[in-house]
Amino acid sequence: MKQDQGGFRVLRRDELREELVHDTYKAKGKLPEPTRCPDCGATYHRGRWTWEPAPADAHEQICPACHRTRDKFPAGFVSLGGKLFAAHRDEIMSLARHCETNEKARHPLERIMAIENSAQGVLITTTGTHLAREIAEHVHNAYKGGLEFHYNKEENLLRATWRD
Repeated sequence: MKQDQGGFRVLRRDELREELVHDTYKAKGKLPEPTRCPDCGATYHRGRWTWEPAPADAHEQICPACHRTRDKFPAGFVSLGGKLFAAHRDEIMSLARHCETNEKARHPLERIMAIENSAQGVLITTTGTHLAREIAEHVHNAYKGGLEFHYNKEENLLRATWRD
């Protein structure tokens, strides 16, 4: 077994592994530029999705966030509940919406898909893992309580649970 100076084993070309995270909603290659999402109006330009206005002759293709929303296949789940949540529900939900507004302005593919009431509190589903983590951390920082994260790397899925 051959080792480099850092102590890591050098892989031969025939030993290269497939990537661990396989996101079916991520484009397989570069999209033609510019491309506009007909659902939300986001524009793919210079290799990323932005809120820049698209020219009239732009290609059209649904963006990954709208695709996930249509398929009802979230990447993030944020479960919020407890007595403190019940007492401050409107404030906490406003904080979650504020997180979405800030994140979505910078990263158009990070959005809240749905907010569902349950017996334990609320379940927020998101199009990306970053927004789910952002919401959970902001609620935890503001209201303390217990926060747990469960990340499934193979499925690119984050489940965050906050309880007071």
